[in-house]
Amino acid sequence: MTSEELWKRSGLTGTYEAWAFTEAPDRLAELVLRGIKTATCSAYDLYVINHEPLPREGEYSVILNSDGEAVCIIQTLKVYVTAFHLVSAEHAYKEGEGDRSLEYWREVHKSFLTNELASVNKTFDENTAVVLEEFKTVYR
Repeated sequence: MTSEELWKRSGLTGTYEAWAFTEAPDRLAELVLRGIKTATCSAYDLYVINHEPLPREGEYSVILNSDGEAVCIIQTLKVYVTAFHLVSAEHAYKEGEGDRSLEYWREVHKSFLTNELASVNKTFDENTAVVLEEFKTVYR
């Protein structure tokens, strides 16, 4: 199903963005569907370099799988920017990956952010700014 078809079927109004998680889109979309993943993280520098606005509270997103098919719709509840080393155990848990510990989150996201930033000739360190989002699934 396309994002447009899912959006129409949901009965929601307004606008939305359609996107897939960068790494492991199918696994992460499944975690969202199961209600386990209710948060995500991205590199702040990518928004700046690409001249993109940060996500905003109340916005809708159609989550796509690796084939570009619509899986579900989420609504952003909270967005904030912080340094990587200040990300909380609570946020790591909400991301729903691995054993949901802060240690696991840091290990996985160091690698993810290092690769993402390298793609735009930036380097990662513990003070790297990250955009943290919390969301809820509003339509399956």
